[in-house]
Amino acid sequence: MGAQSAPEHRRERAASLLPARAGVGFKSVHLADIEASARDVGFFEIHAENYMGAGGTPHAQLMRLRRDWPLSIHGVGLSVGGAEPLDRAHLQRVKSLVEQYDPAAFSEHLAWSTQGARFLNDLLPLPYNATTLAHVVAHVDEIQEALGRPILLENPAAYLRFRSSEYSEIEFLREVVRRTDCRLLLDVTNVYVSATNLAYSAEDYIDAFPISFVEEIHLAGYAKDVDEIGDPLLIDAHCAPVPGAVWRLYERALARRGPVATLIEWDNDVPSWPTLLAQATQAEAFLERRRRAVEDGLRSESLDDDLG
Repeated sequence: MGAQSAPEHRRERAASLLPARAGVGFKSVHLADIEASARDVGFFEIHAENYMGAGGTPHAQLMRLRRDWPLSIHGVGLSVGGAEPLDRAHLQRVKSLVEQYDPAAFSEHLAWSTQGARFLNDLLPLPYNATTLAHVVAHVDEIQEALGRPILLENPAAYLRFRSSEYSEIEFLREVVRRTDCRLLLDVTNVYVSATNLAYSAEDYIDAFPISFVEEIHLAGYAKDVDEIGDPLLIDAHCAPVPGAVWRLYERALARRGPVATLIEWDNDVPSWPTLLAQATQAEAFLERRRRAVEDGLRSESLDDDLG
């Protein structure tokens, strides 16, 4: 596998212009509360596939939101890890949406979700080998060419291992970044879910992750699929508050990365606005502590320089 360099135009803008603040996923049921009391939220994120209609109430609401807050668009249907060619019609719909709203970031998943003309209602894992790497690199290149910008690629939640894998997940992501010049979205909950399901250290994963390429973080709650045989299986369901173990991993990631845009994902069993806002406020507190630690470190270095 020889070195490949990404076209220069992809470096003309950052993959993310989101502020290093806490954001939340936008739900229309919260719109009135948002407009009344959401100044403490740094940004909002939407799923691209929810806004592919021609207009109507969803777009009217989104236009109101976009006037006052940075927007992140998160794709769930491009099937970046699939073996088949990208759905060109779906990519065109994504492109139209990105052109219409010019979001501060666009992200997708390291997963596959299509088989022929069928769309599977899940983000499925993939083997980390040379064949899959070629598909993912080609698809990321095609998406970035169509959108005219680099994208963020998200680490998946995993429920099984493939015998055919030749790379670790981290090695695979690092190679995709090297070949395409995309950037990464670190889903800390997915790290915890995968590590628990597959019995490895989530802390070691965070410590080894190519953190300098991370331009957004996701946090969410998960569900447990309890069976009488074996340990419970954790499901990335976005249906509950962020648990303590995930907050601790988040703090560990911030210690390496520094403050970065952080999204609270809550897509099922959607809570009241105050509950969702409280989760964003908690993330903002972690970010503020990290800002202070960075500033204190810089002041200490400056003082050392003066004394030296």
